[in-house]
Amino acid sequence: MSNISRRILLLSSAALAGAALLGPAAAEDLKITIGYQTVVEPSKVPQADGVFEKATKAAIDWRKFDSGADVIAAIASGSVDIGYVGSSPLAAAASRELPIQTIFVVGLIGPSEALVARNGGGIEKVADLAGKKVAVPFVSTTHYSLLAALKHEGVDPKAVEILNLRPPEIAAAFARGDIDAAYVWDPALGQIKTSGKVVLDSSQVAAWGAPTFDAWIVRSDFAEKHPEAVRDFVKVTGEAYARYLAKPEAWSVSSPEAGKIAKLTGAKLEEVPDLLKGYVFPTLDEQASDKFLGGATVKAIAATSAFLKEQGKIDAVLPDYSKYVSTKYASEALASN
Repeated sequence: MSNISRRILLLSSAALAGAALLGPAAAEDLKITIGYQTVVEPSKVPQADGVFEKATKAAIDWRKFDSGADVIAAIASGSVDIGYVGSSPLAAAASRELPIQTIFVVGLIGPSEALVARNGGGIEKVADLAGKKVAVPFVSTTHYSLLAALKHEGVDPKAVEILNLRPPEIAAAFARGDIDAAYVWDPALGQIKTSGKVVLDSSQVAAWGAPTFDAWIVRSDFAEKHPEAVRDFVKVTGEAYARYLAKPEAWSVSSPEAGKIAKLTGAKLEEVPDLLKGYVFPTLDEQASDKFLGGATVKAIAATSAFLKEQGKIDAVLPDYSKYVSTKYASEALASN
């Protein structure tokens, strides 16, 4: 055998031995594309610290999106594996039978989403929106909340000029005086508050019978191929929420947690602690319960879908939404603690 042949044989043997030691997960070099939004919530901290990469043993491509509708479009195209969406785009996607699963309920939305009117615009209450220009990202949770508020207050949506703008476009249009009001979330919400006033927020709309929530979803084909990665993603997210819920006062303006969240979201640092209070965050052990993924989330998606159908935003409502919600990964993440 020549020296070159021996060298090739030795290198091949070493490579095979190395692959065996690394195991299937490392040999596979898993890559995950995650679509996130600029919502202020606890899992932005492990995102900033690279904890998700360590837990999943994967290279993660974090892609920022301005709305849940954009995240849904990316998931539908196959360019995003895991995504952050609100209950309205989630319901619309499920109603169109997009192969997705809801794997973690981020939180019930309260003051973190609000309807803000320009100062001096003559808007003091929802009824005053008639004849005005109001901007929302279409098929978002704020779009749903606006329509629900109009219905509750007896205002015909056709009497309001509702414009489809993404959050950065809303902030710019509000500053120029092109719109009279907007229903949005941070950082755009914080920006328009500087020259406007809050008319109502999503906690009031929830009290009127139209609650909204945010959630992490996954493409079903990705989850089937990489269940451990999905489990570990859920586990890291749950751990971040547990740390916040154990001592929320520690996430103050001067804390490293607040600084990391502000940097990733674009929210004002001084507003981060209050924005975190704008959600009701469920714990990991609550996720699989009947309060969330184990029951109430399915019912909420069905109710949201029925409303979207009533408003002409989707064509049909499914008889059952249970296959679009999974307790599997939350249960396994909890069991692995």
